Amino acid sequence: MTSGLADRILNHVREQDALLIDLLRCLVEAESPSSHPAIHRQTRHLFMSALSEIDFLVRETGLPNGPRHVYARPKECHRGKDLQLIIGHYDTVWPVGTINERPFTVDGDVIRGPGVFDMKGGLVQLIVALRTLRELDLKPSMMPVIFVNADEEIGSRSSTRYIRMLARRATRAFVLEPALGEHGSLKTERKGIGRFTVTVYGKAAHAGLDPESGASAILELSHVIQKLFAMNDPDKGITINVGTVDGGVQPNVVAAHSTAVIDVRVPTVADGNEIEKLIHSIKPEVPGVRLRIEGAIGRPSMETTSRNRALWDQARQIGKQLGLDLSRAKVGGGSDGNTTSQFTATLDGLGPVGHGAHAKREFLYIGKTLERAALLTMLLLSPPINSDCSEKTV
Repeated sequence: MTSGLADRILNHVREQDALLIDLLRCLVEAESPSSHPAIHRQTRHLFMSALSEIDFLVRETGLPNGPRHVYARPKECHRGKDLQLIIGHYDTVWPVGTINERPFTVDGDVIRGPGVFDMKGGLVQLIVALRTLRELDLKPSMMPVIFVNADEEIGSRSSTRYIRMLARRATRAFVLEPALGEHGSLKTERKGIGRFTVTVYGKAAHAGLDPESGASAILELSHVIQKLFAMNDPDKGITINVGTVDGGVQPNVVAAHSTAVIDVRVPTVADGNEIEKLIHSIKPEVPGVRLRIEGAIGRPSMETTSRNRALWDQARQIGKQLGLDLSRAKVGGGSDGNTTSQFTATLDGLGPVGHGAHAKREFLYIGKTLERAALLTMLLLSPPINSDCSEKTV
C-alpha cells in the first residue's frame, strides 16, 4: 500500500467525525449492562442496522433468553476465501440508569459517557472503517467476518465457543478493545485469567462446651489461603489473590462451612497449567475437614507468538504510513483476544484512544480514535502474512 492511499484513507476517515459522534451517542444512550441481557435489544439492533446499511449480512446468535451476539459478513460471499475476524463486545460494566448520572457529552475533541471507551467507541470505529472501504471502493484482502458479543465483561461465558470456532477458520483476528493509555499502545500480550472457588466442609460444635468434637472449616481455610498466597511469583508475573471469604454462623460455634473465591493471573499458558494443577492439589491439614476445589484458567494467556509478532510488525509499518508512531504493551486484563490468539494471529487494543475503562472518568479522543479507524481500514486491506498456523505459543 502506498502513502498516497494512506493519505486518502486518513482524509476520508477524518471527515466521519459526525458519524462517530452520532452513532456513538445512540449506542451509549441505549444502555447494555452485561447482567441484563433482556434490555440489550436496542443497542444490538442499532449496531446491526449500521452494518446492514453497508451491505453486510447480519444475524443474531446465542441463548434465546440469555446474551445475544452479533455475527456479520459481506452479503457478497465467496466460499473458500480466506477470512479475517474482527472481534468486539457491546456489553458494559455500567448498571441501568448510569446514563442519567453521567450523560453522553462532547467537549471539543473529547467524548465522555458510560461505555464510550470500553468499548462502544471501537464498534463505531469499525463502522467508519467499513464505510470507508465501501465509499472509496476498496476491497479487503480477505473477507471480513465480524463477531460482537454481549457477555465479554463477565467472561464471555456463552460466546467463547463461537469465538473459538471462528478463530480456527480465520487467518488473523483484530480485537477492538480500547488502546492502552493516552498514547494508545496496542496490546500484544495479555495475562491468562482463572477463577477458583475453595469450599471447606468441617464439623460444627459448641465453641465453649465441646470445641474438641468440632472441625473448624475456617481454620482450614486459613491454611489454604496461606498456601495460595505462597504461589504468588511477582518476578514471573504470577498473581494469586483471595478476593472474598465467607464462613461460620456464630462466634460461639465451630465453623462447619467456609468458602474463598480466588483470582489468578498468569503470563503464559504453561504457567496457567502449572498453577491450575497446584491449586487443585491442595490437601487439608485440619483433621475431619473436607475440601472441594472448583475452577480453571478460563482465559488462556495471549503470548508473543511469532505470528502475533508478525501481525504487530505489519501494523507498525502501516502506522508509519499514516503518520502514527505505534507502541505495544503487555497488560494484566483479559479479553477475547486471549481466546483468538490460541488459534490465529491476533492484534488487540485496536479500539479507541482515551482513558478510564470501568471508571467514572471514562472518555475517548475523537481525533485519535478516527486515526485508529484509518489504521483498521488499512489493516483490513493488508495482505496476509505467511506464518505457521499450527503454532501455539513461543
